[in-house]
Amino acid sequence: MDTKIINDINDTTLTEAAETIKSGGLVAFPTETVYGLGGNALDPTAAKKIYEAKGRPSNNPLIIHLAEPEDAEKYCYTNEIYYKLAQRFMPGPLTVILPKKDIIPYEVTGGLETVAVRVPSDPVAHRFIELAGVPIAAPSANLSTKPSPTMAGHVIRDLSGRIDMIIAGDDCDIGVESTIITLSPKAKLLRPGLITVDELREICPDIEISDAVLNQHTGRPESPGMMYKHYSPRANVVLLCGSDEARYEFLRDKTDCGILCYNEDTELLRYRYAKAVGSKSSPKEQAKNLFARLRDFDEIENITTIYAPMTASEGIGLAVLNRLIRAAGFEILDI
Repeated sequence: MDTKIINDINDTTLTEAAETIKSGGLVAFPTETVYGLGGNALDPTAAKKIYEAKGRPSNNPLIIHLAEPEDAEKYCYTNEIYYKLAQRFMPGPLTVILPKKDIIPYEVTGGLETVAVRVPSDPVAHRFIELAGVPIAAPSANLSTKPSPTMAGHVIRDLSGRIDMIIAGDDCDIGVESTIITLSPKAKLLRPGLITVDELREICPDIEISDAVLNQHTGRPESPGMMYKHYSPRANVVLLCGSDEARYEFLRDKTDCGILCYNEDTELLRYRYAKAVGSKSSPKEQAKNLFARLRDFDEIENITTIYAPMTASEGIGLAVLNRLIRAAGFEILDI
């Protein structure tokens, strides 16, 4: 398959991309979180194409992307809490899981009776969805289990030749996927993101955090991103749990491995294969850079292991830690 790359983004080219969606094709597009791989959410065949292009298990549900929060009425059963969340956080990096209507095929929901809905704030994504006139089912635009794409180049490397079109926009602002919550039978955080638990509690005071956020999930995925190993570069990732001093000592003689560290880790940054994810005091910066740094390690052929710190779990840090734990396949070394 020849994949068309759209570099000149305007209403004409976005209309072409929208027509591709309406005709059953697949289009990768930028959002504020990560790049998404889009297909018509009303078309079971398009959903199957998404799973095939990514190599993604078909029981792993997809998120449908809408132009406006009110559009959810056509595809799922909304409630008062949904609209309170929408008023505060939409458009933006929040996904809400609600009971689906029959118009949404089970191929999109992984066989579940619920559907995940999101309204992106990225202007290119918004206009693209608006022109398509249908909800766009879209997981991240990467090969399954690899780090999510935050730059057009990541998408081109993973999916060129597998999909119809790539809208090559700017780098993503946030860098990790949306926060996902379910409202039934009660509010629960299933995947952390830029919108934090504390912010959600202003709308849903009794919201719980799923055990699967930081622990291995068993059984059927309730939402995207709950699989055992995810967001993984080619080399094995190992998380180091201990003080900075213990981390420095452990890595002192390890010159043939990848090292993910902070800007402040000047001692480690002298190592040949060390890469900084951001400031230790800025989980937001870490989130923006994490997937790109993990992908950078794939450019180094002779490393088999990447050591990374256990990041803080407060605020946005929970999203960073969630992604790192899954990238490591839950391999954590106490030092």
